[in-house]
Amino acid sequence: MRPSRPGCRIMAQKTFLQRHAIVERSPTVLLGLSLAVVSVGGIVEIAPLFYLENTIEDVEGVRPYSPLELAGRDIYVREGCYVCHSQMIRPMRDEVERYGHYSLAAESKYDHPFQWGSKRTGPDLARVGGRYSDAWHVDHFTDPQAVVPESVMPKYGFLLDTPLDAERIADVLETHRFVGVPYTDEMIEAAAVDVRVQAEPDGDWEQMLERYPGAVVSNFDGRAELTEMDALIAYMQVLGTLIDFSTFTPDDSR
Repeated sequence: MRPSRPGCRIMAQKTFLQRHAIVERSPTVLLGLSLAVVSVGGIVEIAPLFYLENTIEDVEGVRPYSPLELAGRDIYVREGCYVCHSQMIRPMRDEVERYGHYSLAAESKYDHPFQWGSKRTGPDLARVGGRYSDAWHVDHFTDPQAVVPESVMPKYGFLLDTPLDAERIADVLETHRFVGVPYTDEMIEAAAVDVRVQAEPDGDWEQMLERYPGAVVSNFDGRAELTEMDALIAYMQVLGTLIDFSTFTPDDSR
């Protein structure tokens, strides 16, 4: 008489548990199997990268930050804005409908480090550029609760009274070039001028725009002196504005 199916299942479970007990009781076997699993997984993920010329798709419009935008990004990192604001829109319908086109790897290729973030106490900022006026940003940074009553964001009004230290901005660009950002000798030589002229609408900023297409030229905080508020808002106003997504077509050939 053949055993019933439930009986076969019970016997199979007992056999599996007996074999699994060998792994649990032997650190050497457990370590060996763990290394095997990790090795196989690593090979599957890493090996294909050696056959790709570039893991980041080249997208028209993406460029290095201008000196003022880069200074603003450093202030953004210094003040820990990434703790509460991500810069990564996931390819899900609810995210795309709220924030805009999903984020591309190319948009972060000149970020050292990237600002994807892992938490959203406040909204995602990947597409914040151009959504609000400079005056709105000044009011928001100065007193967030006056603009968004339920906000828990700290006040950053001190940025208005803090002159931007741009004395070493050329050295900053040169350091970024060292890690792969394609700043040219011309960009580095003109950095001390470009960092100031971007905040002078009446200044001679045409050459700066040739070096950094799409950069916003404005007296961001409305004051004569170049401040950290100018730099931070310049950075805010460029986020997500460099790619024309109405004409963007993903590269599916790779």
